Amino acid sequence: MERTAFDLVIVGGGAAGLRAAIAAAELDPDLTIALVSKVYPMRSHTVSAEGGTAAVLRDYDSFDLHAQDTIKGSDFLADQDAVEYFVAHCPQEIIRLEHWGCPWSRDEDGRVSQRAFGGMSVKRTVYAADKVGFHILHTLFQTSMKYEQIHRFDESFVTSLILDGGACTGVVAMNLRTGTMAAIQGKATILATGGCGRVYEFTTNGFIKTGDGMALAYRAGVPLKDMEMVQFHPTCLPGTGILITEAARGEGGVLVNKEGERYMQRYLPGKMELGPRDILSRAMIQEIKAGRAFEGPYGPYLGLDLRHLGEKRINERIPMVRELAEKYMGLDPVHELIPVRPGQHYIMGGVSTGLKGETALPGLYAVGETACVSINGANRLGSNSLSECLVFGAACGLAAAEFAKKRPSYPRGATAREALRKEEARVFDGLLGRERGKETVAGIRVEMQQLMERDVGIFREESALADACGMLAKLRDRFAAVGLADKDRVFNTELTAVLELDFMLDVAATIAHSARDRHESRGAHSRTDFPQRDDANFLKHTLAFRTDGAPRIDYLPVKITKWQPAERKY
Repeated sequence: MERTAFDLVIVGGGAAGLRAAIAAAELDPDLTIALVSKVYPMRSHTVSAEGGTAAVLRDYDSFDLHAQDTIKGSDFLADQDAVEYFVAHCPQEIIRLEHWGCPWSRDEDGRVSQRAFGGMSVKRTVYAADKVGFHILHTLFQTSMKYEQIHRFDESFVTSLILDGGACTGVVAMNLRTGTMAAIQGKATILATGGCGRVYEFTTNGFIKTGDGMALAYRAGVPLKDMEMVQFHPTCLPGTGILITEAARGEGGVLVNKEGERYMQRYLPGKMELGPRDILSRAMIQEIKAGRAFEGPYGPYLGLDLRHLGEKRINERIPMVRELAEKYMGLDPVHELIPVRPGQHYIMGGVSTGLKGETALPGLYAVGETACVSINGANRLGSNSLSECLVFGAACGLAAAEFAKKRPSYPRGATAREALRKEEARVFDGLLGRERGKETVAGIRVEMQQLMERDVGIFREESALADACGMLAKLRDRFAAVGLADKDRVFNTELTAVLELDFMLDVAATIAHSARDRHESRGAHSRTDFPQRDDANFLKHTLAFRTDGAPRIDYLPVKITKWQPAERKY
């Protein structure tokens, strides 16, 4: 019989979840750890990261400079105590991965290579060609397999948290292969399910990134922080959402319009293509509106020019960029421009946590893109996210393990059995029992995605945001009539899609309402009706709490240590 009670339950098998599991396993060999993942861990979205991971490794760099770049990039919405902790712990994580076998790219003198990335003052981004997420995930996964106390539940979809006496005591998960549900009890639970990019129509995110962890915490009464801060990456392939890594610009690639002009000289002459992502994405939209974009089968786009780099450099430093362009666009970047346009990429917001991933609910932790600690504020700098998964994954794993060790006994089995019974009734009797009618999961999902793209995108204004809030409420009502054609329980992808859409509708509402109530422009949140940053009224985090109706919006002060807010100039 499969074990169903553990010291620690980790939901998500990507970089943050695996790093947390390893940290906990290293702390105490007697701890039992459940790693519950919706997909096989090597299919986690970490594998898609391309460009690199940030750390101070050279004499020309410093912790203060990394912190300053991160805080400035965040448009001063980052919590500075978290940033200081983060930058101080990045180097040891890079070295640890090196010892575990991660094949970092090297300079000719044998030192680990570092490249330029947007918004960074110096070359700080460590890389493994342009497949760094793949190599980091491989390294973490193979390292996790050394620890027998880590029990994997692959292809198990967590649908709810178990709550007992005002604390989180585990999860209820559906085994996608068998169509059965189980209560997996834990003295401590970590949510590490990644982001929520699928609430948007055009995104770099994989199909699994549906805000599961965010919605689970939100439904348990934990607030979601800074959800209006959604990052759009400037260089995505039109029609596919596939990311062309920032490393392409870090290696010297340039952005051009249809007139062959390097248009960033108009918007950011000091940094050009190596400016922060929010500024580059807005510049692209302005070029499109000015009629200086190319026209293609998927609408207007701009050009990323790598031709001057030469075939040798492209093949050595960014081989996957060439491979993606050839496979998905039918062109060779050695000789042709790569068509690019902005697409949703990352969310700076997430489950509100403290420095070690702890939430307001005892026993519940969150880490990685699921969480908002907050080091990213209103705009994340490229290459900080993988480092965040490593640094805070380790810290969260240790904190949750210590919490579990202090809990004298396992949670009560009766509570878990009742939670399982309720969830089986909701999913199998309720959702699966509905007959298919005029409302379909695909129909509502597409409407939600198009609505978010149109009204809660790169540029925002009051009436569109208010419309989005109202329409999302109507979509939530209509969701109650969604039926399923497939009644089988085994690998029922339609049922999984319904459960994911349920989560996404919650998350989308927090994004829209948080955006509507922030009457300023800051980082990725750009309001055409409030074009200036307003520190007097909005130098604070947004907190979205779940209610029976619309989210309740509250605020929390930003923690400032030594970098006073200033105009964000590059």
